[in-house]
Amino acid sequence: MNKVRRAWGFVSSLVAGITYKIKYEQQIDWSRTYIICPNHTSNLDITALSIAIKNNISFMGKDELLDGLVTGLFFRTVDIPVNRESKMSSFRAFKATAERLQKGVTMIIFPEGTIPDHYPPEMISFKNGPFRLAIEHKIPIIPVTSLNTWQILWDDGLKHGSKPGVCNIFVHRPIETADLTIDDTDALRDQVHSIIQQKLQTA
Repeated sequence: MNKVRRAWGFVSSLVAGITYKIKYEQQIDWSRTYIICPNHTSNLDITALSIAIKNNISFMGKDELLDGLVTGLFFRTVDIPVNRESKMSSFRAFKATAERLQKGVTMIIFPEGTIPDHYPPEMISFKNGPFRLAIEHKIPIIPVTSLNTWQILWDDGLKHGSKPGVCNIFVHRPIETADLTIDDTDALRDQVHSIIQQKLQTA
């Protein structure tokens, strides 16, 4: 399904005149399991990350994606939907995520939890969930900065439309969590937020 997602995203984007330029801060050992934490400004982020992350992946995302013609296919099979307004739904989603991580599946979790409402977008605060998971399971985190996908297609494109262009994605070096404890959750969250914010400001 991941191969199908990558191929579908690449071809459908290409037809619309959209391509992806991925830069890596360092070479990544894709034999390891990671939690990927990107900023989120566009539906194109999903395709960009599918292309950038080279191992077996699963997204955690809003349950509204179940209703999409294409996204629904993946969120009924390889991805994990969550209703963030429901504590029970969030609990089940993070339990399922922990099980995927234990099986060696790399999880992609947008720590903002949503695409910010304001335009142009500015990052909002991160939720603790992915960082707590990373520490509990000793899984390294990879911050990813989506630099300009919002300029090509903001959110779902309904309000500002879309245009051809190159989406620039920067994959940061992994942050190890093996020596961290639950007490370090907030510090790890803030570290990842700072890394992405700094990249957005200097790009």
